[in-house]
Amino acid sequence: MKIKKLRLPLLMALASTGMLIPALTSSMAAVDSQNKDTYHQLDQFMRVFEQVKSSYVDKVDDQKLIQGAIDGMLSNLDPHSSYMNAHQFANIKTQADGNYGGLGLTVMAQDGILKVISPMKDTPSWRAGLKAGDYITHIDGQFIYGSNIDDSVSKMRGKPGTSVKLTVVRPGRDKEFDVTLTREIIQVQSVKWAVTNHIGVITVSSFSHNVGADVTKAIADIEKQNKGAPLGYILDLRSNPGGLLDQAVALSDIFLDHGEVVSERGREKTDIRRYFSKPGDLANGLPLIVLVDGGSASASEIVSGALQDHHRALIMGTRSFGKGSVQTLLPLGDDTALRLTTARYYTPSGRSVQEGGIEPDIIVPQLSDPDYKTRPKLREADLLRHLVNQANTDNSLLEDDNGKTDPQFTATPESLKKENITDFQLDYALKTIGRISRQPSPITKETLAGKSATPSGRE
Repeated sequence: MKIKKLRLPLLMALASTGMLIPALTSSMAAVDSQNKDTYHQLDQFMRVFEQVKSSYVDKVDDQKLIQGAIDGMLSNLDPHSSYMNAHQFANIKTQADGNYGGLGLTVMAQDGILKVISPMKDTPSWRAGLKAGDYITHIDGQFIYGSNIDDSVSKMRGKPGTSVKLTVVRPGRDKEFDVTLTREIIQVQSVKWAVTNHIGVITVSSFSHNVGADVTKAIADIEKQNKGAPLGYILDLRSNPGGLLDQAVALSDIFLDHGEVVSERGREKTDIRRYFSKPGDLANGLPLIVLVDGGSASASEIVSGALQDHHRALIMGTRSFGKGSVQTLLPLGDDTALRLTTARYYTPSGRSVQEGGIEPDIIVPQLSDPDYKTRPKLREADLLRHLVNQANTDNSLLEDDNGKTDPQFTATPESLKKENITDFQLDYALKTIGRISRQPSPITKETLAGKSATPSGRE
C-alpha cells in the first residue's frame, strides 16, 4: 500500500502536464519489453539446465552447474569481478588479515594459464626468484593448463615444511625450468623499515590491516635509530599488488598535510566519493622518493599517484601495473561473496591510472635483474576484458618502459655485483636523496637535472 500511495501523487502530477503522458507510456513500454526479453532468457537458461541434468552422459551435481553458470556470467565482465565460494571467501579474508599459509605468490588465470602477478617479498616465492610475468605450467609434475585457479592455489598450499615443485616458463628464456619451494606460514609483515646512510627506507609489501599505523611507527623508529630526523625517506612499493583502500588513504595521509588523496567514481556521474588527507606531514617535508614497478598495483598506485600529484614525492622505477578500478566484496551469505567492480578511482588531478598506470618521474630500470630486458611486462591493459580508461588517454608512448631511460644506464648485473649492488633501483634512490637532501628546494625532476647518481654506484 505504501508504494501505491507514493506513486499516486507522481502520476497525478504527470497527468496534469498532459504532454508527459506519451513519454511515460513509451518509457514503461520499453521497460516491459526489456523485462520480457530477460524473462525469456531466464526461461531458456532453465531449459538448458534441465536438459543437462536429464541428458548429459554423466550425472552432474546441481551446485556445480549453478556455480558454473554464475562464473560464466561474471566472466563476461572485467577480470577482477568474480564469485567466491566458501573456500575462496575464507582465503581472501585470511589474506586481508595478513596471515596465511603457502608460498607468498599472487597469481591469476588467463586463457587456462597460471600467470604470476607478483611474489611477496621475503617469502618462499620471492627467495626462489619467481618474477612477475612468469607462467606456471606444472605443479609437482602435473600439467595444470585449463585447471580452476582455486584448485591450482590449493595444490601450492599445504603443510608448512613440505615442498612443492613448480615448472616455470619465463619468456626470454629458451627452456622451462623447475623451482622447488618449501611451504611456510606466510605471516605477512606488510611494513618493514631500515636506516641506510642516514636515509629511512620503508617497504610496504601489501595493504593489509594497520599499514597506516605501522608506517607511522616506522617513522618514529627511524628517527630514534638515526638519533634525529633522517636525510629523507624512500617508500618502496615495488611488487605491492594492493589491498585495502582505507590503508592506501592512511599511508598517503602520513606524507600529506592537505588536499584530496583519491576519488571513486561509479556508474552514475553523481556517484563520486572523495577521500582527503588531514593536516600534518609526519615526515616534516623531508625529501621523499617512491619506488614502483610493474607489480605495483591498485592501492600502490593510489598512494604514488596522490604523492605525485601533490608534488610531495618523486616517483622512481618503472611504470606501474595500471589497475584503476575498485572492487567491493558483497557477502551472499555467511560463507560466500561476490567480488564486484563497482567504481573507478582517480588521482587528485583527475587522472585515471586504468590501463596506463603511474608513469615515474624518473624511469630507472632494475639493472641488477638479468632478465629485465627480455621479460614481458604483464599489466592491466594485457588482461582480457579489462576496463577501458574513460579518459581516452593515449598510452602508446608509455608502452616502451626502457625506451627513454637515462643513457648512462649501461651497467650490467655482473658489474653491479662486483660493487655489491644487488638492488640497483634502491641504490639509485639512496644516492639521489644523498645528493639533494640538503638543498632548500623541493625534490622534483628539475632539481635532479644533471645531479642524479651514476649507474655504476661510484660517486
